[in-house]
Amino acid sequence: GSAHAQDILNPENDSSEVNKKLLTAGIVGGSAAYLGATVFLFHSIYEDDNFEPFHFYNDRLSFLQVDKFQHAFGTYAATYAGYNFLRFAGVNREKSLLYGGTLGFVLAAPKEIFDGFSGGTGFSVFDFTANLIGSALFTGQELIFRDQIMKIKFSFQRSEYSEQSNGYLGENILDGYFDDYNGHTYWLSINANKLMMKNKLPPWLNIAAGYSANGMFGPFENIDSYRSVIIPETERYRQYLISLDVDWPKIKTRSGFVNTLCKLLVFIKLPFPALEFNSKGEFKGHWIYF
Repeated sequence: GSAHAQDILNPENDSSEVNKKLLTAGIVGGSAAYLGATVFLFHSIYEDDNFEPFHFYNDRLSFLQVDKFQHAFGTYAATYAGYNFLRFAGVNREKSLLYGGTLGFVLAAPKEIFDGFSGGTGFSVFDFTANLIGSALFTGQELIFRDQIMKIKFSFQRSEYSEQSNGYLGENILDGYFDDYNGHTYWLSINANKLMMKNKLPPWLNIAAGYSANGMFGPFENIDSYRSVIIPETERYRQYLISLDVDWPKIKTRSGFVNTLCKLLVFIKLPFPALEFNSKGEFKGHWIYF
C-alpha cells in the first residue's frame, strides 16, 4: 500500500532478505527502458550524422556551462534512484553502493561514446567529468555521511527569450526543457541544520545555492537569425542565486500518500524568493523564483 511504498526512496534499514521478484522486475524493466531510450537517442540525434574516427570536442564554454550542470544533475538523480531501489529491494548497503552508486555514470557513458564518433560533435571531456561529479557526489556522501546532506536540484521556467526566438528555443514548454537553457537553474540544496552545525531548525529546511545563465541563443555565441527572423541582440550573462528550499523526504505526515509524494519530489527546488548576483554586476531580489 502507499504507506509501504513511501519507503522506496531513502530506505533506512537493511533487509535480511532480498526481494528477488522486485529486483528482477526492476532490472528487466529498467534495462528495457534504457535500451529503448538509447535506440531513440541514436535515431533522433545521430542517425543523420557522418560518423568519423573517435575524436574530441572542446565544449567547455557551451551555454556558459549550464549544460554541464545538467549532466551532473542527471547522473546524480539516476545514481540516487538506482541506489535507493536496490536498498528497497533488500540488497545490502555495500552492493547497493557498488552497483547503484555508479549507475548514473554508467548510463550516461554510451551517449558520450556516440558523441566521440559523431561528425557533428565529438567526445567531451567536460561532459564526461560532469557525469562523474554527479555520481561521485551521491556516492561520496553515502560513504562519508550515510546521508545526502547536499542534493542537486532543478527548477525550470520558460525564459523570456523563448518568445523572441521564433522556435529556436522550442515551440512549447517540453521543447523548451531541451532547447532553452536560459530557463534552467541547478541548485545545490544543503540541510540548514548541517550547515549551521545546530539542530534547532526544522529538519526539512534547506539553504540552496543556484546557478543559471541568460541571454543565450546558441551554445557558444548568439545566432543572428533563425528561419529568416532576426533575433534580438542580447547579452549573455551568468546568474548566481541563494534561496531557501524544502528537503521534501524529510517531511513526515500521517498520510502515506503525502509522504510518498514528498519523496518523489526530491529533485525539485521549491519556488521561493531568491537573491541574485550576476556577471553584469547586478544584485537584485526575486519575490518568487522558479
